[in-house]
Amino acid sequence: MPIIICMLIAYKFRMYPNKSQIDIIEKHFGACRFVYNFALEKKILHYETEGKSLSRFELNNMLPELKQKNEWLKEVNSQSLQGATLHLDNAFTKFFREKKGFPNFKSRKNPVQSFSVPQHYSVDFDRNFVKLPKIGSVKTIFHRQFSGDLKTATISRNSSGKYFISILVDDGTEYPAPETFDASTTIGLDVGIKDFVVTSDGRKYDNPKFLKNSEARLKVLQKRLSRKKKGSSNFRKAKLQLAKQHEIVSNQRNDFQHKISFQFISENQAVAVETLKIENLLKNHKLSKSISDAGWSGFFDKLKYKAKRYGKTILQIGQFEPSSKICSNCGYYNSDMTLSVRDWVCSDCGMHHDRDINAAINIKKFALDKQNLIGI
Repeated sequence: MPIIICMLIAYKFRMYPNKSQIDIIEKHFGACRFVYNFALEKKILHYETEGKSLSRFELNNMLPELKQKNEWLKEVNSQSLQGATLHLDNAFTKFFREKKGFPNFKSRKNPVQSFSVPQHYSVDFDRNFVKLPKIGSVKTIFHRQFSGDLKTATISRNSSGKYFISILVDDGTEYPAPETFDASTTIGLDVGIKDFVVTSDGRKYDNPKFLKNSEARLKVLQKRLSRKKKGSSNFRKAKLQLAKQHEIVSNQRNDFQHKISFQFISENQAVAVETLKIENLLKNHKLSKSISDAGWSGFFDKLKYKAKRYGKTILQIGQFEPSSKICSNCGYYNSDMTLSVRDWVCSDCGMHHDRDINAAINIKKFALDKQNLIGI
């Protein structure tokens, strides 16, 4: 029988715990961080001595003894502690499969903290609260409602001290089959710094440059923080102000990317993009800040999950295909063109090109060519 994959959707809501609830939430953060670091140390030592790794289930079997030695762990939801070992297991899987970096020990100084609640929690939309084991009913603002089976919930605290809950929901529906597409229902996208994205049909979307526009304010707040005594009350207040400003920048960028990615997915059956190694591009010290400000990686991630949800297709061309140097009309390769050239005329056919629009057209052509759809 074919495997049916149901749609899992995460809904994130702002929480407003009272003082006693904040205390127990903070205990959960600390306990799960402690278990994560304990499990990571055990895995490293076991591999060094035995030459093989410990499984998540072996680590979970160590938790009762760990609780006996650390009584304060008993105040925390036991399934959340087991969730910490699951997160570590996922981190190692990502390390081996995607080469994303060896798992690091978690620090209590990091303002961003989280823990998971796999089950035994409930949601009340009418009374606006989420009931969590060991914590109780926490006031939550539900800006939208959902239906389906509740999966793992993740409670988190961001750098500005706000609390959130992200609930994974299985709504019982299957992912839609990808819709058919051809040249007329496919759009090519070329991302950049001056223009955030240029489309194959000639549209240009300005780069909002949210970080650059907030740099003056960020410098003021950073200077105020540097003048405060570390660990003092004023230091914490200044640090919180700086975190809130960074949060504003992040929210602005995410809002912009969500809107523009949804527009492209809604208007087209397929979207063609270029494969970019963002980590390699960031090594260019002259452009790294501008590339980080643009947030291309986040934009591509939003395109991909929206396409999967709505039955659309993402087409990707190779990283080294010279899309901007090839004439989209006749195929002539302009090998002498440098990055500073924004407009050029093809010496073969005489076609005038805007560099970025030409690149977007070629991205679309290359992607469709791989699908054997050119000329449809």
